Amino acid sequence: MIAKHRTDRGVSIAITHVLTIAITTVLISGLLISAGALLEGERDRSADRSLETIGERLAGELSKVDSMATDDDTTVNMTVNHPARAASERYTVTLRETCNEAPLLENGTSCLHLTTQSGNVDVYVPVTVDVDGDSEVHGGAIEIVHEDGDIRLERGS
Repeated sequence: MIAKHRTDRGVSIAITHVLTIAITTVLISGLLISAGALLEGERDRSADRSLETIGERLAGELSKVDSMATDDDTTVNMTVNHPARAASERYTVTLRETCNEAPLLENGTSCLHLTTQSGNVDVYVPVTVDVDGDSEVHGGAIEIVHEDGDIRLERGS
């Protein structure tokens, strides 16, 4: 009897290796994509907390300047320093006369609106001072000006 040589055994080892590498590649890609989404979510939460802290401190500083101005003729300037970035991203602070679009704030409430440069994070902090008109500055050094009964934000030096 003549012995037959089987040639399909070598093919099955090569196919097994290719399938193993393909499955491993798909699993690693899935892990990397989900880790990227998780990091993005954590970055947004970090920026939200940072902006909330900065906004609350700035609201307190606005109240301080307002209480130092004893009457409408008094001019008070205070320069405050806050981080220029929140979660590695620049942000903008807007002192608004009314914050109608802010969640959980009554219509007509004055507030600070802090937003990241990408627009992914918005934070609203109510303020207890009388605001006449909106003013906007970037994070970092901020000058709070109380003049002629009005309070506004300017870029600090």
